[in-house]
Amino acid sequence: CFVCGESGATITCREMGCDRSFHLPCAVEGGCVTQFFGLYRSFCWEHCPKQAVEAAPEENTACLICLDLVEDTKSYSTMVCPACKHAWFHRGCIQNLAIHAGFFCFSCPHCQNEYRFLMEMLTMGIRIPKRLVGPSCEDDGAYEELYERHSRCDARECLCPEGREQAEEKGPWHLLICCSCAAEGTHKRCSYLKNSTVRWECDSC
Repeated sequence: CFVCGESGATITCREMGCDRSFHLPCAVEGGCVTQFFGLYRSFCWEHCPKQAVEAAPEENTACLICLDLVEDTKSYSTMVCPACKHAWFHRGCIQNLAIHAGFFCFSCPHCQNEYRFLMEMLTMGIRIPKRLVGPSCEDDGAYEELYERHSRCDARECLCPEGREQAEEKGPWHLLICCSCAAEGTHKRCSYLKNSTVRWECDSC
């Protein structure tokens, strides 16, 4: 293990030509990233993904979760929401939030963005359990409200004969959710989108 120097390191950096290996418990100390989805790829500190969003915390910016100060720039341990660019937090803090919230309740603690925020955190190595409902959702019914908000067409004129609530698996009445805010949806035909379209962004975003 390039972090602790002990044997038995079975995780190897995915970057071609890099032979760094490490133990999973040593990943955070070594600035490594393991993506807990898809191919479960792992990267050493040199080759791990970096947040592409152009943002920097203002002076004396506090983590929205623990309220302690964050670093003065993006880093492995200081992260930002890619949607609002105002929510700053420590890697450890957002990891703890993800564990408690679960996949279907995990969102930015500031702007409540879900899809874009969740995908960014997964890419950056945050592990998000895929249980159906997190404890916070069970407590206050937030999951039910979330589901309703994401299950209707918000186009100015909905053309679907079955109405705005109709959502089919494919075809013209397939419902797409805004890939940036995840707060608006549209049937493909209602926004004149091709059947092959898989991503859509609402007018507000």
